[in-house]
Amino acid sequence: MATGAPLVHEGWPDNVAYVSRAAVGDVEAAIGQADLLVAERFRHPRLAAMPIETRGVLAYVDDSGTLIVISSTQHPYHVREAIAEVLGLVEERLRVIAPEVGGSFGAKGQVYPEEILVPALALRLGRPVKWVEGRNEHFVATCHDREQVHEIRVGFKHDGRIVAIDDRFWADFGAYPVQEDGVTLNTINHLCAPYRVEHYRNVCANVVSHKMFSAAYRAAGRPEAAFVMDRVLDIAARRLRLDPAEIRRRNFLRPQDMPYRPGLTYKDGVPVAFDPGDFPAAFDKLLKLFGYEEMRALQKQRAGRIHRVGIGLSCYLQGTGLGPYEGANVRVDPKGKVYIYLGCSSQGQSHATTLAQICAQELGVPFDDVIIVGGDTQVLPYGVGPYASRIAANAGPAVARAARQVRLKATKVAASMLEAAAEDIRITGGRAHVVGVPALGVPLAEVARVAVKSKELLPDPGLNACTYFNPQTVTWAFGAQAAAIEVDVETCELRILRYAAIHDCGQPINPMVVDGQLHGGIAQGLGGAMMEEIVYDSLGQLRTGSFMDYAMPKAGQLPSFLTAQLAHPSMINDLGIKGVGESGAISPGAVISNAVEDALADFGIIIRELPLTPARIFTLLKAAGAYK
Repeated sequence: MATGAPLVHEGWPDNVAYVSRAAVGDVEAAIGQADLLVAERFRHPRLAAMPIETRGVLAYVDDSGTLIVISSTQHPYHVREAIAEVLGLVEERLRVIAPEVGGSFGAKGQVYPEEILVPALALRLGRPVKWVEGRNEHFVATCHDREQVHEIRVGFKHDGRIVAIDDRFWADFGAYPVQEDGVTLNTINHLCAPYRVEHYRNVCANVVSHKMFSAAYRAAGRPEAAFVMDRVLDIAARRLRLDPAEIRRRNFLRPQDMPYRPGLTYKDGVPVAFDPGDFPAAFDKLLKLFGYEEMRALQKQRAGRIHRVGIGLSCYLQGTGLGPYEGANVRVDPKGKVYIYLGCSSQGQSHATTLAQICAQELGVPFDDVIIVGGDTQVLPYGVGPYASRIAANAGPAVARAARQVRLKATKVAASMLEAAAEDIRITGGRAHVVGVPALGVPLAEVARVAVKSKELLPDPGLNACTYFNPQTVTWAFGAQAAAIEVDVETCELRILRYAAIHDCGQPINPMVVDGQLHGGIAQGLGGAMMEEIVYDSLGQLRTGSFMDYAMPKAGQLPSFLTAQLAHPSMINDLGIKGVGESGAISPGAVISNAVEDALADFGIIIRELPLTPARIFTLLKAAGAYK
C-alpha cells in the first residue's frame, strides 16, 4: 500500500485488487453534531479454519470411461466445472464425489490446483492417483482469512445514541483475490447491525500480498465487523459513564421499525431489509440467561484483586441463506424407503438429520426410513453447496416442496387403490389410509410399487419429484453473546467463568442441532479471540506452520455454554428457517476483548487487536504501568 511498494503482480498499477464501498446519509455533517467522537484503529489477526481432516483428492477412470474424482471439497459441482474447463473434458463424462469429511468451515470451499492436477495425472498415467495434504502443507497452502485493519470514527450523543459511523479498512487477500470482495462486503453490510445508524460510510481496500490467499472462513467478514463495532460501543460507554448493556439498548432497532431498510445493498445485489424481530427483548433474554447482575456483583467483589473479573457483550445481525438455488429429488422406492438426492455435500453440519426430518414430516413417513444421498454430481444435475449458513434455509424448502409433490402423487394412487377420494387420504407413519378410518389403508411401499404403472400419475409415473428453491435474498438472524472472564494480572492468564449465547434461528428444525452449531462456532471463535494467529515474517515466510506454533483451544480450556433459541420465522422461505451454521463464531472476539478490557479498566488500557494471549495482555499492562 505504501508509495513505491513492490508490486505483487506485474502489470498492476498497485496492490489493490478491489475497493468496496457503502455510503448512507451525510457522515461529515452528522459527526459535526456529535457530543463524543470515538476514533480508533483496530486489527483482526489472520486465522485459518484448521479442519480435523486436511484436503485430499483421488482420481481414476472407471470401466465406462468416466473420470471419477473423489475430493474433500465443499463444492463438487464447481470442481467438476473447473476440471472440465481446464482439461477440456465433457462434464457428462466426469463425476465428482465429495464424501462426508472431517470438517471444512470454508477452507475446502475453493477449487485448489490439486483438484485439477490429480485428475490430469490419472488421465495421463492411466491409473488411479491419490493425494492427501499434510498438516504442514495445510498451513502453507490452504486458504486463510480475517486479516483486517480498521480506522473508524463513530459519533455519539450524550445519551449514547449513535449519530454516524465512518470506517475505512484494509483486508489482506494474500496472493490472489479468489473470492473477489465478498468477505469484505460482508464486513461492510454487517458492521452497523442491529443498531439504528442513519449516517454511515465505509471504504475497504482489498490488497494482495505474498501470503496464502484468503477466502471465506466460518462467518466470513462478520467477526471482524462485530469486533470493531462492539469495541467502539464499550469504549463509548466507558467515556459516557453508561453501562455497556444500556448503550446497546439505546441504539437497537425496534420491532415497529421492521422490516428495516438501512439503505445498503447486499452482495447479491438486493437492497438490505431486516427480518422482523424484537432485538431489545432478545438482548434482555441473553442478560437473564447469563446472569448479568450476578456477574456484575462478582466483579465488584473481585475489584483490585489479582484475579479480576470482566464482562463482555456483543450483538450481531447476520445475513444467512445466501443464494443461489439448492435442489432436491425425493423418491419412494418399492420397499418404502425414501431417498433424498441432493446437490450439496456435508462436512459435519447434520444435513442428514435436519433434511431427513423435513422430508419425514412433509411426507408422513418415519424418520428412519429417509436416506440422504448427496455430494455426488451424478445424483442431481445441478447444486451449489454448503456455505453462508444456507443449507437448511435453501435445501430445506427444496426438500419440503419435493416431499409435498410426492405426497400428492401418493394420495392419488392410494385413493384409487382404496376406492376413496384423494382429498380423503392421509399418510402417517409410512402408511396411506382413509381419513377417520386408520384401519382402511395400505403401506406406502405398496403405493410406490403401484405408482410406477398407475394411470393416475400419467404422464409422470412413480413416487418421485425434483424441485429447486432459489431465495430472493438472505434472511437476517439476530444473536447476542456474553462472557465473564477472570484475568490473573500476575500471570496474564484468562479463564472463562461463564459464556452465554442466544440466536434467532427462525423456525428450528432440530433444536439440538442448532445448539451444537452454536457451541462449535463459539469454540472456534474463542480460539481466534484468545490464542490463534497465522504469522509471517518480514521475508514472507510462514512462522506458524504447525500446532506447536498455532495454538487451538482444547476441550479442557473451554467452559460449558449456556444457549437459548429465538423463533422469529424468516420472510424469505416458506419453512421460516434462518441459518445458524456460522453464527456462534461471530461474537467471541468482541466478547472476550470487551471482557478483558472491562476487567482491567482501572489500568486504562484499550484493546485494539486480537488474539488476547498472555504475552499481549502482559505488554498492555506493562505499558499501562501495572508492574512498577
